Formats: sequence, structure tokens, C-alpha cells
Amino acid sequence: MKAVFLGPPGVGKGTQAAQVSQRHGWAHVSTGDMLREAVAAKSPVGLEAKKYMDAGGLVPDEVVIRIVEQRLSRPDCGRGVILDGFPRTVAQAEALEKALENGGLDAVIFVNAGDDVLIRRLSGRRVCRACGAVFHVETMAPKNKGLCDKCGGELYQRDDDREQTIRERLRVYKRQTAALIDYYKVRDLLVEVAGDREIREVQAAIEKALTERART
Repeated sequence: MKAVFLGPPGVGKGTQAAQVSQRHGWAHVSTGDMLREAVAAKSPVGLEAKKYMDAGGLVPDEVVIRIVEQRLSRPDCGRGVILDGFPRTVAQAEALEKALENGGLDAVIFVNAGDDVLIRRLSGRRVCRACGAVFHVETMAPKNKGLCDKCGGELYQRDDDREQTIRERLRVYKRQTAALIDYYKVRDLLVEVAGDREIREVQAAIEKALTERART
């Protein structure tokens, strides 16, 4: 199985991708993890990516593509691969198609939810200043308001979890991925899964979609 997981910030696609990968023994290829690994390894492409990351800019397509191609060449990807956070653009999608062997992708799972749901999920997140533990004011509230259950440290809201910032992130996401979603629809690879349900319901829908795609 070779699949891409797409979805807006806060929809939980990374969590779902990791769980699918663990259940089936497929490699979980996360763009964020790959970039951090390449930078830590001080590889030529990692050092190139670091220049853009340190400046707060987006890493160009050609650099990301080279990192992904290197990751896909590892033996563990031969058993199956779930790509999380890549591709983000049509250019990246075209490069991925060339990099994959045996006919390319089997499925593109688009986990989606309305803006109100995503804003509520992200804006409710609180992080411990001391130990980094994560809580949520609705779904995983601490026993004592504003204090970490693990170490008693102060909980705070990150700047990128504030509503105004989230709305901007969602706007940018939609602008970047609209063409990509159409790209995969035309190729009959896109399967949309409602991400505004309980985690187990979303898991079941994803598994059903992957099973159906594996049979085609």
C-alpha cells in the first residue's frame, strides 16, 4: 500500500497516519520528521533546508522533493508507505508520482472537517511550560485549571493556537491544497473521510477506504 494522507491543521491526519502505519507495519513518512532528520544529519540537502527553516520561510519544492526521494529509497518503504504532509503542491505530487515504483499511489485519504471544528480543537490546546505536556480545555482538561497534571507547571496557549492565527493557517492551507485535491480527484485516487467524528469512527472509515483501494 502506498497512500497519502491529506487534511487541514487540527484534523488529526498525523495521528491517524501513525496509527495506520503501526497497525499494518507500513513506513510512516512525515515531512516534518524528514526535514528534522536531514538537518540533524547535516546532509547537503538538510543543510540547504536549514537555511530556509532558520529564516522562517517555506522550504522550496525541489529541496523537499529531494529529501522525500531519499526517504522513499529506504528498505522499510518496500512493505508499504503512508505519506503525511507531502505532497503539498501539484509540483510535489508530480515528483512523487515519478519517485514511486510499481504504478504510483494506491489512495489519497483526505481527512476533512469544518473550520469551526478545527478552530475549536486547536484553540483549546494548552501546553505545560515546564514539561511540554499537552492538554485540551474540552477533551483533555487538567484536574486543576491552568496547571499540569504531570508536574504542576503552568499551562499556556501557544501563539499558533490562537484563533486569528488558526484562521490564517486554514486560509493558507486551502489556497495551497485546492489544486492538489483536484489533481487527485481527476486521477480517481481521492477518498474524503469526515474528520469531525470520534477517533475510532475516523479510523474505521480510513481502514475501509484503504481496504477497498487495495482490492482495486
